[in-house]
Amino acid sequence: MTSLRRQEGQVTVLTAVFMIAILGITGVVLDVGSWFRQQRTQQATVDAAALAGAQALPFSAADARTQATSYADKNGGVAGATITFSSRFTPNDMITVTQARDAEGVFSKLFGVTTVTLHAHASAVSEVPTAANGVAPIAVDIHHPQLSGPGCPCFGVQTDILLGKKGVPGAFGWIDLVAQNGNSGSSTLVDWILRGYQGYLPLGNYDSDPGAHTGVETALQRRWGTDLLFPVYDSLDGTGSNAPYHVIGWASFHLTWSSAQGNTADLQGYFDRVIWDGIVSTTGQSNPAIPDLGVHSVALIN
Repeated sequence: MTSLRRQEGQVTVLTAVFMIAILGITGVVLDVGSWFRQQRTQQATVDAAALAGAQALPFSAADARTQATSYADKNGGVAGATITFSSRFTPNDMITVTQARDAEGVFSKLFGVTTVTLHAHASAVSEVPTAANGVAPIAVDIHHPQLSGPGCPCFGVQTDILLGKKGVPGAFGWIDLVAQNGNSGSSTLVDWILRGYQGYLPLGNYDSDPGAHTGVETALQRRWGTDLLFPVYDSLDGTGSNAPYHVIGWASFHLTWSSAQGNTADLQGYFDRVIWDGIVSTTGQSNPAIPDLGVHSVALIN
């Protein structure tokens, strides 16, 4: 009987040891899970801070730093964060935000681990988009004096964009964004003016729209005081709806006044710098480079 009692005592001790070990391991697993959640939140904050800062590039690294720091401060804190700038595709076009923060453990202290260091890293670029969303159906010549005149592109300078005969029969500056040979219809053109084309349009050839459309003047008036994204072309060939505009870039135009009748229109306002919803190449701009006319998009690259 004594021998049996001793064996039972040994089993009780071993069970207690195993229970403590299991509880300790379970606790460490909980700590590790907590660290992973904190790291994901930290990474999301760093990603967003990099994107916020990139919106000021390449024009002002100081503003980019302020915007990135402000965002991080409001969404998790900037302790342990460093912000640097570099050139990825064009000068001063990339911001990198890194952060190292200590996270405390609870159960891991049983194994002598009181804190771990969580790391997060994000880089974002500001580039001329290769494709853009929300494009308006008005083509602008790259030779417009505020786009390629001396010292230009020039921003914030009041100017006109005149729609009318472009030297090619049937081309007046209206552009077909869905390759319908200029037959998209008045309601579609009006919708593109009011909302922009809903989808990412790449650079390339687009047919002219030779038709006279109803509702255009009212649609333009509703856009007074807002930015419209115009495709910019360098050549126009052919005739009528078969006259393709060769679109090489994008320009944002802040519309202040307009008058439209038939195929003609007078748009008054100024070109400006904007961050627009677009697709950024991760391998660099095409050759020759897309002209930088003030429209940029931002994207995380790693």
